[in-house]
Amino acid sequence: MSDIEIKKPTFSITTPLYYVNGSPHIGSAYPTIAADAVSRFERLRGKSVLFITGTDEHGQKIERAAASLERSPQEHCDLIAAEFAHLWQQLNIQYDRFSRTTAPNHSLIVKEFFQRVWEQGDIYTGQQTGLYCVACEEFKEERDLLAAKKCPLHPNIEVEWRDELNYFFRLSKYQDKLEKLYREKPDFIQPETRKHEVTKFVQQGLQDFSISRVNLDWGLPIPVDPKHTIYVWFDALLGYITPLLDADSEPTLEQALSKWWPINLHLIGKDILRFHAIYWPAMLMSAGLALPERIFAHGFLTKDGQKMGKTLGNTIDPVGLVQRFGAEAVRYYFLKEIDFGQDGDFNETRFVNIVNADLANDLGNLLNRNFGMIRKYCGGKVPDVAIADNHPLKSIGLTLGDRVAQHYSSLAFSAACTDILALVKASNKLIDDEAPWALYKKGDSQGVARILYSVLESVRLAAYLLSPITPNLSTQIYQQLGFNLNFNDQNQLNKSAPFNVHSRWGILTTSQILGDPKPVFTKLELS
Repeated sequence: MSDIEIKKPTFSITTPLYYVNGSPHIGSAYPTIAADAVSRFERLRGKSVLFITGTDEHGQKIERAAASLERSPQEHCDLIAAEFAHLWQQLNIQYDRFSRTTAPNHSLIVKEFFQRVWEQGDIYTGQQTGLYCVACEEFKEERDLLAAKKCPLHPNIEVEWRDELNYFFRLSKYQDKLEKLYREKPDFIQPETRKHEVTKFVQQGLQDFSISRVNLDWGLPIPVDPKHTIYVWFDALLGYITPLLDADSEPTLEQALSKWWPINLHLIGKDILRFHAIYWPAMLMSAGLALPERIFAHGFLTKDGQKMGKTLGNTIDPVGLVQRFGAEAVRYYFLKEIDFGQDGDFNETRFVNIVNADLANDLGNLLNRNFGMIRKYCGGKVPDVAIADNHPLKSIGLTLGDRVAQHYSSLAFSAACTDILALVKASNKLIDDEAPWALYKKGDSQGVARILYSVLESVRLAAYLLSPITPNLSTQIYQQLGFNLNFNDQNQLNKSAPFNVHSRWGILTTSQILGDPKPVFTKLELS
């Protein structure tokens, strides 16, 4: 590693570690697309990024799923983990580490972490009695269940009665420290609505939670009592630490935490918020480790206004969606059309219409239209002209990079896309209003040059700022503008297209040799 790389600011981000009881679904793809966009943006800004995704592979639910398919648990985990890796490849997800809780190093990290918490006196044995949801891997309060004692998150599965001796973690001991954390770090949990949910829950009083199970083979044994298996959440959350190890590092907590810890951003679904915003920081406090910087919980997805489920037959296969419409369209729609942090809906007609309107019509056609006029009126060269700061496109473009950077930083992807597309729409309007073809007939070559340069530069800026979301589309546009640049090559970007230069309006010069115009986005068609 070079001295320059060592001095780079670091940024670490995780998706949830996806449970491998079944194949990946659109709810898994959604936060991973978001994490990839954040990672790409931070790399554009020159940071050294570690992007972790992966799979959570222990527990009774996995054991039962494997048995139902006549597989061994490990065989089942290997197959499903491979499906996730394949989907990330299809979606052009550039992750750095793929964490698996069945990895050999993981058991060593869990054992060392457990020992730290044990030595704090924060683990003890007690009787666990109550209703247990296998799908959640969690005991439930009866008041929180639906009729017929069914879990609200898994209404097709009845909870089970459990009465067993377990090991417990003293969560109650950390109530005051957690409340202080939420007060002193108001951005620790986002968005605001989720923070209120957590603080309200904690204020009701925290109870110690079970961290072991008996009569369960598929998991890691309790180091001090191998007859017990570590409860999946106590094991799984440490899956964020294990992948911090370099391949040749000694598998110790000290080595794992030496560079990338604490995690800057955990992206999770709101259904697992309690584990990440309450259990996880309390466990880290007990072990004497620094806490993550931020936990952001996204919303749920519906289809055509209905909750998705196998029984309704309305699930979305993300692999099929990508194969039909392409990764760029899928990535753009889910980040543009859904406010990240809120629930959102997928409707195929709206999906096709939005993507076609924004990427094919407004952006793609604008580039082709402008290229045609530059060839006709400017000899195929970037016009040599000065643009005043109060020009309608430049006035937008001068502040756009800073605004979009703030949107990406706050995970406001929809706002980022809306602001970028506003410049694109203004460019189309300028051409329609100013009619460069009419100015050309009047002999106003400078007027034509001002219009065409300002539009060309606006398309470049839009493509650059969209690149964390649509890297392939942005690459095609940039290469037509004469840049030898690939937005999927992060090493090249850091050297050739630094954010503090390319996020500014007005960098195209007459020395830029324009390429041949080609369509950059093919219109989608409904089934």
